[in-house]
Amino acid sequence: MNRQIQYKQLGLTIGYYRKLRGLTQGDLAERVNLSRTHISNLEAPNMITSISLEKLFDIADVLNVPMKSLFDFRE
Repeated sequence: MNRQIQYKQLGLTIGYYRKLRGLTQGDLAERVNLSRTHISNLEAPNMITSISLEKLFDIADVLNVPMKSLFDFRE
């Protein structure tokens, strides 16, 4: 699997859990100290946006999911 597909799947997974928790992109951004635009870019399927491991841990914490769940890509 190439990196572009993995970034896309990571963003879609973050978006899935965010919506499941009833959070807007702005809510998540505020809680992890990122801009709403950065969260939007992460979730956008056609954008390749990097993110630090530290911020991924923060996102997992806010979404109340184990970090590994963010990488449980559905085929």
